[in-house]
Amino acid sequence: MLQYIEQLSRGESVARGPGVPELPPPVARLIGIEFEAAERGRARFALEAGRQHHNPMGTVHGGILSDLADAAMGMAMATTLEPGESFTTLELKISFLRPVFSGRLLADAQIVHAGRTIRVAECTVADADGRVVARSSSTLMALRGEQARGR
Repeated sequence: MLQYIEQLSRGESVARGPGVPELPPPVARLIGIEFEAAERGRARFALEAGRQHHNPMGTVHGGILSDLADAAMGMAMATTLEPGESFTTLELKISFLRPVFSGRLLADAQIVHAGRTIRVAECTVADADGRVVARSSSTLMALRGEQARGR
């Protein structure tokens, strides 16, 4: 999986095989989230935030920021998986630190704890000026064997 993700990071076109995630995932394409880079235990995604991402108060909806962070943390997790493994999210937390109206957002995620089954990721979402707009963490579980099948 890591080799596939690294090839995508370099902009190489690669054939997707069984058990390899579609990148970007369909929900990311819907929202406009872009895959930027990944290496073992780390990933970066971006979003050009605009009015289409606003909540009724005119700022980027918290769910959009959560999706951006979740995409980055999920990819960071995916880079740690062995062949035949998959994963699921057990918990996702986010703190919104400042409002966002529009502009490029970068989500940088890394695995901060890597047990055999349980892993913890953290993500910082920053605007184009480097100001942190949100911090997120996720607890993830590696799935093997029958649990991983079809995921």
